[in-house]
Amino acid sequence: MANNSATRRQLKLGAVLMGVGGPGEHNTWLSQEIPGDASVDIRWYIERARQAEAAKFDLIFIVDSQFITPDSPNHYLNRLEPLTLLSAVAVSTSHIGLVGTITTSYNEPFNVARRLASLDLISGGRAGWNVVATGDGGTAGNYSREEHYDYDTRYGRALEHVRVAQGLWDSYEDDAFPRDREAGVFFDPSRQHQLNHRGQFFSVVGPLNIERSPQGQPVIFQAGDSEEGRDLGAAIGEGIFTHAPTLEAGQAFYRDIKERAAAKGRNPDHVLITPGVTPIITDTDGEARELEDAEHRAKDFSKTVAQFGRPFGWYDFSQHDLDAPFPDLGNLGDTSFRTQADRIKQTAAARGFTLRETVEHFNPVHRSPFAGTALTVANAIEEWFEGRALDGLNVHVSVPSDFARFTDEVLPILRERGIVRSEYESTTLRGNLGLPIPENRHTAARSELVLEDA
Repeated sequence: MANNSATRRQLKLGAVLMGVGGPGEHNTWLSQEIPGDASVDIRWYIERARQAEAAKFDLIFIVDSQFITPDSPNHYLNRLEPLTLLSAVAVSTSHIGLVGTITTSYNEPFNVARRLASLDLISGGRAGWNVVATGDGGTAGNYSREEHYDYDTRYGRALEHVRVAQGLWDSYEDDAFPRDREAGVFFDPSRQHQLNHRGQFFSVVGPLNIERSPQGQPVIFQAGDSEEGRDLGAAIGEGIFTHAPTLEAGQAFYRDIKERAAAKGRNPDHVLITPGVTPIITDTDGEARELEDAEHRAKDFSKTVAQFGRPFGWYDFSQHDLDAPFPDLGNLGDTSFRTQADRIKQTAAARGFTLRETVEHFNPVHRSPFAGTALTVANAIEEWFEGRALDGLNVHVSVPSDFARFTDEVLPILRERGIVRSEYESTTLRGNLGLPIPENRHTAARSELVLEDA
């Protein structure tokens, strides 16, 4: 089939880099292909970013958190700060987007806006911000707070934080720096603007001391499955990170977010839904299922139980009898990952599960919808894409040779079908994602005045 990428909706691709292994990946670091210090080795990140860029991926994505326990995943225990990491990757790549997680709960908008604008300029317009309202309640203790913010405060702060950052990114209009040596004019002060924001959570005067990048503003990403999370994503997200266990679940989430975005007056096509996936590419479909079974059997159940406590503020479930009824936890989890914690408590109560049965229910043998031969995986991706369950994929990268099977075997099939690009369309993240450049609000206001006076 001829590639008609110029006119057809195309699959967006992100690469999630987690070094020695994220949640549930206790044995990833044992691979001979992964350096034991991969999570703090900038060379490893650069190599993976270049591998993704060669395959024409849209972006790499760096997750983050600021609270750990001895039971945290290996990668979480020892990893680089996202924007520092991405700035190093920026000068070693030319097209791929650079997306990092920054919490709105324990940062100030001015500092975040400046750091992201710097990455955006360093990379020539390839920066993205994964906005999170921190779920790990223990983070409060690292920021001089006795208690974590409640749910409403976390999401209220998140929305206002992003709006302030976006306002700061408009501090300078695009023509603020003529740099005209002959006229001796470096700067036009009429094109600099204070923000003078006073809100519920933040008070910021501005202006920001950095100009706009070629893409205008960094791209905003968001991940959250609660009602508050979905509303926030629909309000500010240009890319939505999520998880969809089935095609039907993916389609339901896709419809919900697009409808919420439209209700807020946004163009739903400018809100891209990109679930995280771990493709398993094997020579036969049966081999993929055998591999999933083997990985499940190799897991240390005690580590699974320990990690099961995270939605509840890293509650220690080891103090309970595994074969006794699931314990009454009261409101535990309300200030952490509430949606996930409530789902666990409600399911255990409704089914009369023991603690062991509850842990096993929420940690079953992982059956990826994208597992099997390259053709099987390509067919599944096309079905989900054409069925409007997703606009793109965030591919979890661990073992480089496994990632290579996806880039070298699956993507050529999708390219032949016109679903994936063959070349980059732009040097900016917005350009490659098909997202518009936000017009500077002050330039827009001036244009409106001119039209009114005409």
